[in-house]
Amino acid sequence: MGKRILVTGGAGFLGSHLCERLLAAGNDVLCVDNYFTGTKDNVAKCLDNPHFELMRHDVTFALYVEVDEIYNLACPASPIHYQRDPIQTTKTSVLGAINMLGLAKRLHVRILQASTSEVYGDPDIHPQTEDYCGMVNMIGPRACYDEGKRCTETLFYDYRRQHRMDVRVARIFNTYGPNMHPQDGRVVSTFIVQALKGEPITIFGSGTQTRSFCYVDELIDGLTRLMNVAQEVEGPVNLGNPTELTMSELAELIISLTGSRSRLEFRPLPQDDPRQRRPDISRARELLHWMPQVAVEEGLSRTISYFDNLLANPREADKLVWKSSQ
Repeated sequence: MGKRILVTGGAGFLGSHLCERLLAAGNDVLCVDNYFTGTKDNVAKCLDNPHFELMRHDVTFALYVEVDEIYNLACPASPIHYQRDPIQTTKTSVLGAINMLGLAKRLHVRILQASTSEVYGDPDIHPQTEDYCGMVNMIGPRACYDEGKRCTETLFYDYRRQHRMDVRVARIFNTYGPNMHPQDGRVVSTFIVQALKGEPITIFGSGTQTRSFCYVDELIDGLTRLMNVAQEVEGPVNLGNPTELTMSELAELIISLTGSRSRLEFRPLPQDDPRQRRPDISRARELLHWMPQVAVEEGLSRTISYFDNLLANPREADKLVWKSSQ
């Protein structure tokens, strides 16, 4: 028998892929989203499935449903989105966590929180391990997201200690793939769209800062493994690809894969932008037997095809402009 599973933020980039994966495994899925950054288009393939239900709801308000598991993914995740309304971003992380934890407590069900590598801030250790406490500027422009997620983790483990709840926390590193929004400001989507349109590829800073990129299918596999592992999970688990690229290397690779004539254009580095980011995934390998296998060239090629089709289809043109609600 399949489970009835709640996915908040289910119409977003990661949430939509997770909904598809859970449906394919034979579960009933309740997808909840307020469409601040998610879209119905992302879950269009799920709508005809009788085991899928879509609900418009903001997790900063209480939700009363009956489910067997909860994946809490609700929160804008790219700087251009979470900085548009920073107070609401913090409320989504904190109040959303309180509401979803309260629901899980009432139902006595397991809950997984999608946290982020941004809790490490601009790290002074490399790669980042789960026991590293981070270097976050609590009053900077990124703090609404960084500190919101850090407070969410605090809430999850306080609920675990105080109410003996079964909680799981995934610290997600940079992830890419189909269903990314072309105007979300993330580096992969930005570089690909610029390359396909022949525009200059904008690199902030010197281009030597690094990131690690995990293909979305593998990240979703990590999330479901973390949710379903039988043993207790004592703390957060890093999920990401440990292969590291500089921004200049990523731009050159995308130019090569697209056959673009785009040139590199360097701009000042935004405040608090991390200099380096790479996960230590020893815990995930040991606990979940999980290790990304998709090479960055292969994952980027799939993502380029998605954006190429998006740009070529006039009916999809409205996706090229981000809207605050849909």
